[in-house]
Amino acid sequence: MNNSNISTLSKVMLLLVMVLLVSSVFVPMWRIELSAPQYPEGLVLQLHANKIGGDVEIINGLNHYIGMKTLHKEDFIEFTVLPYIIGFFALCALVVAVVAKKKGLYALFISFILFGILAAVDFYRWNYEYGHNLDPNAAIRVPGMSYQPPLIGYKQLLNFGAYSIPDSGGWMLIASGFLLFLLVIKEANLLQRFKKSSTTTALFVFLSLSFFSCAKTEVVPIKLNVDTCDFCKMTIADGKYAAEVITEKGRVYKFDDFMCMVHYGKENSNTKMTTYYVNDYTQDNVLITAETAFFLSGGTIQSPMRGGIIAFSSENDAKEFEIKLKAKPVTWEAVIAK
Repeated sequence: MNNSNISTLSKVMLLLVMVLLVSSVFVPMWRIELSAPQYPEGLVLQLHANKIGGDVEIINGLNHYIGMKTLHKEDFIEFTVLPYIIGFFALCALVVAVVAKKKGLYALFISFILFGILAAVDFYRWNYEYGHNLDPNAAIRVPGMSYQPPLIGYKQLLNFGAYSIPDSGGWMLIASGFLLFLLVIKEANLLQRFKKSSTTTALFVFLSLSFFSCAKTEVVPIKLNVDTCDFCKMTIADGKYAAEVITEKGRVYKFDDFMCMVHYGKENSNTKMTTYYVNDYTQDNVLITAETAFFLSGGTIQSPMRGGIIAFSSENDAKEFEIKLKAKPVTWEAVIAK
């Protein structure tokens, strides 16, 4: 076969890319999930290639109170041109499969990646404008507060938690880009080149691991006398006893007592908790990972909600306070099982 031509397998994969691209137009591409105490089942905003779906009317009503513009399909040129752009890429995938030239594949991949970057920038701009350009005469105004939803991931907006992720159509577009990436690697013989360089391969593995380890599990500082406990709803006033948990989706829950965190986890067992943080008793509002902490229970410990448990980053500190407070050492496993 001519070195400038793509293989039969690549042609078949390009046809699959075409099918994915066409299919993505008929299903939601992105979704923003909103959760709040007054909406226990949550609200969903679904962005299609050509329209807005989901709980649009309810969300528009809420937006009116905080001065955000209401959402209407007619206000976005994207809903007019996006189906045609995606259709164009689907047609290009078909043409490349028929022509079977590597240069065409490379051009398609680069163009598609640029389209993805521009789409992300446009989505960020859209979120920014709607979250910052607020009506000064709105019924609810919080000085310095903006309501920009996250581009992707989780963000707290007043009493609402906003979770932004791809929907089925978005995953189809991502799958299309990933397949094109694999085809470029295959047709350019990049894997063979990587194998010749152990250093490059090691660097690739390191960067990949670093990327996956950067999931949102970073601690979020607790604002004393401002943040409220997500379990008992009391204001968090004492940093020595406070705790925090981050879910798989990146949502942060804060608590004024370790046991509030434990009770919350049991009442919301369907929520996947990723990382637990507890405050170091010897420091001023400093959170440490619960799995590495040393715990004391009982004795004269007086935590806000009578949980009776404190934590330390140092085993020596824990032993010192064990005597002072007449408490007993307890493991994290025992705490979480209470």
